[in-house]
Amino acid sequence: MENVLSLFKSVSNFLWGTPLLVLLLGTGIFMSFRLKGLQLRKLSTSVKFLFQKNEGDGDITAFQALATALAASIGTGNIVGVTTAIAAGGPGALFWMWVTALFGMATKYSEAVLAIKYRVKKEDGEVAGGPMYYIERGLGQKWLGVLFATFAAIAALGIGNAVQANSIAGALKQNFNISPMITGIVLAALTGFVILGGIKKIGKVTEIMVPFMAGGYILGCLIVLALNISSIPAAFGLIFKQAFTGTAAVGGFAGSTIRVALQKGVSRGIFSNESGLGSAPIAQAAAQTEAPAQQGLVAMLDTFIDTIIVCTFTGLVIITTGAWQSGLDGAALTTKAFNQGLPGPGGYIVAFGILFFAFSTILGWSYYGEKCLEYLTGSWIVKYYRILWVIMAGLGAVINLELVWSVSDVMNALMALPNLVGIIGLSGVVVKETKDYWERKKEKEAA
Repeated sequence: MENVLSLFKSVSNFLWGTPLLVLLLGTGIFMSFRLKGLQLRKLSTSVKFLFQKNEGDGDITAFQALATALAASIGTGNIVGVTTAIAAGGPGALFWMWVTALFGMATKYSEAVLAIKYRVKKEDGEVAGGPMYYIERGLGQKWLGVLFATFAAIAALGIGNAVQANSIAGALKQNFNISPMITGIVLAALTGFVILGGIKKIGKVTEIMVPFMAGGYILGCLIVLALNISSIPAAFGLIFKQAFTGTAAVGGFAGSTIRVALQKGVSRGIFSNESGLGSAPIAQAAAQTEAPAQQGLVAMLDTFIDTIIVCTFTGLVIITTGAWQSGLDGAALTTKAFNQGLPGPGGYIVAFGILFFAFSTILGWSYYGEKCLEYLTGSWIVKYYRILWVIMAGLGAVINLELVWSVSDVMNALMALPNLVGIIGLSGVVVKETKDYWERKKEKEAA
């Protein structure tokens, strides 16, 4: 077992090394140039489209599709990921997370455009889409689509389910002394209640849960920042300065170079918002929308909200309270920061954040895994997969997941590769769909 674990850890470290990070970030930069900075030019328009009712094919509204994607991407990475980046790379790592997110918005836009354009309508009336479909139907490379779906289905059970359940159990045990077994039973029941109803039930739950959990967490951050308001200007000064100079050793912080700040910022940013991994377009494909480009604009808000907003608030709390100098890492560092900034209830903000963020990830990724298996085997597998998903949510709370984490981490990296091939290979389609949409819109407004 130790040898197997060591092998997967080595493979994971190799796959998540510089080449993949450069490819993920490079795709975002490439699409940003091809789309002429659309993610910045049309940001306000994307907010307007978010609440616009649309007719046409699709199982859920544009907002529900975004909420489902956000449910999957806003997870422990927003609490632990940004903390890990700052703990290793210093405050400057947060700047590189922002850079990654800004370019990642173009990637997320492109994924959604392709997901809508190449989605299919199933015999039961539901739609299905995502990288496996645009790789097969757009590039004509079904074998690559099969690879993506296989890697994603395996990753979903681990990083999208069992690992999240384990995080919930750990937070409840530490803060409220609740037995992981009880957590597992309750979690399995709640998960089953939602996902057995399919994407429409998931969409209805996430459109309520996501604003509640993100809003509640941000409110907690705002309270801490209000109590430390005098430290905010200095915090931004550290972020911008140390992004280009590195961070000297101070307190329990060992110091870091520019290279470490950049590497950690990019890797944690991608881990947080999932731009380029190929997961989010599976949810976006289910949206009711008038045009691929329209849903693409809505989809890019996923990355903006996840990293530019939620991760920034976490980072500012860690920096303004000075906790980043403690030498701690992960959830322990986040908890320390909130306890310092808001003694008493501060730690509970982190606990409830992990609880809701992780549970929402379980819901969002259940749909991703389901659609990937459906692509591989047909619709008959769905009901069995949902039952397996519920069981894994319960087991994840009580078993050791070191091997599960390592395997799913490898699958997570592998699923990104065929997806990026699809985005780059179909970049011309994304540009044409975008251009045609805005030309039609101008003609309609002029008429």
